[in-house]
Amino acid sequence: MCIGFPGKVISIDENNIAVIDISGTRREVCLDLIDEDVTTGDYVISHAGYAIHRIDEELAREKLNLLKEIIANEIY
Repeated sequence: MCIGFPGKVISIDENNIAVIDISGTRREVCLDLIDEDVTTGDYVISHAGYAIHRIDEELAREKLNLLKEIIANEIY
């Protein structure tokens, strides 16, 4: 099973590499797979070093809260 995590785009460089923040952890992801514009402040779902989908902030926060709940309750 693969899990994609939502992260907020902090910065984007000239090579289309973004730094995203996932609940305080920063990661670099490539934006080449997304077929819509992504800008700083947007949220993306990332997996294996690639952003695979842009999502709205409300949905991203829901998913992050669910992830925190799962971790806190050890539901896995």
